[in-house]
Amino acid sequence: MQKENPELRRPPGAAVLRPSWRTPAMVVICGCLISMIGFGPRSALGFFLTPMSVSNGWGREVFALSVAMQTLIYGAAQPFAGAIADRFGSVRVIVLGAVLYAAGVSMMAHASTPGMLYLSSGALIGFGLSGCSFNLIISSFGKLLPESWRSLAFGAGTASGSFGQFLFSPLGVYLIDAFGWRAALQVFAGLLLLIVPLALAIATPRADMPAAAARVTAVQTWREALAEAFAHRSYILLVLGFFTCGFQLGFVTLHLPAYLVDRGLSAEIGGWTLGVIGLFNIVGALLSGWLGNRMPKRYILSFIYFARALAVIFLITLPASAAVTLIYGAVTGLLWLSTVPPTSGLVAVMFGTRWLAMLFGIVFLSHQVGGFLGIWLGGLLFERTGSYDVVWWLGVLLGVLSAIVNLPIVEKPVLRSMPAPA
Repeated sequence: MQKENPELRRPPGAAVLRPSWRTPAMVVICGCLISMIGFGPRSALGFFLTPMSVSNGWGREVFALSVAMQTLIYGAAQPFAGAIADRFGSVRVIVLGAVLYAAGVSMMAHASTPGMLYLSSGALIGFGLSGCSFNLIISSFGKLLPESWRSLAFGAGTASGSFGQFLFSPLGVYLIDAFGWRAALQVFAGLLLLIVPLALAIATPRADMPAAAARVTAVQTWREALAEAFAHRSYILLVLGFFTCGFQLGFVTLHLPAYLVDRGLSAEIGGWTLGVIGLFNIVGALLSGWLGNRMPKRYILSFIYFARALAVIFLITLPASAAVTLIYGAVTGLLWLSTVPPTSGLVAVMFGTRWLAMLFGIVFLSHQVGGFLGIWLGGLLFERTGSYDVVWWLGVLLGVLSAIVNLPIVEKPVLRSMPAPA
């Protein structure tokens, strides 16, 4: 007697998992490892600003512009990388992204001109990140995991990136002090290649595969998905609010170590502060993902943005000290990437998972535009004014505005006509 194919009974939007070694737990573990390895080197780039600039005789704006370009390219390419992963599966995109990322980090070690730095740190790492960042991991989780796993898995994937920051920030400081900044970059490049074998565990199916699961979800085209999203008021509000997240994170990640040194603290304090941010964000991201199943996601986002503004005021108005800085790092860590689980969760709630990578990629583009401006304005205004104060206060203003913008978001699936049953 022929057995019934369980895929034929799978409701639209349900997760796809083949009966194999790729259990939900294995998918989450490997995805979290990719997120950890991929986020680590980028989060530690701020420690290369001073030694690389001094070695090559550059001002801070040269390195800042390269990372700003990276941030913008990362965001601009993300919707396209997401659409390709949605259409053809994630594994090819993740592997290519990891290779480009590693090549860019390795080339940075040999960059002796601004042009080479812009090509390596800016273009190659930017395109590489768009293919192997936590955005693709989260969208793969959305497609491969049961709905009951998703919100917490989104938090775990985000938290893993923060754990990468916690590991790579002190590691970067140690490698630079012990072996020099060039050797440190080469070590980072080698570690990034570990992503390639891990990507096999979170491979999603092609949209044109003749499986029933693919046929069920391939109703809406990417053009229809974009038109639907941009006509949705809550999606636009989500995009606008996420701009602030990028502005704040981009500025702090690159410029906080130099800002602390300027205020008389040691470089080690900067390293441990970014490490503390990463460590506490493990808790913040997991807590945010857990709360996303229990309370409105828009309230979580509003609280995060407003609390970030208060944390910045705490840091820049009190006298500089290790205690104040580490307290700021702990509070900011709880709020750091904890925006990602509710933001990606809202996209999945409103539009489903079929085009999740692409639609969240567009939201992330807004994040990266904000990151570009935070990084670039930080370097530019420091060179013009000798201070980071203007950018700090601009981040406070944006935090308050984003707290307000997220409140009217409606957390319901969009209404769309269903195809007639066969």
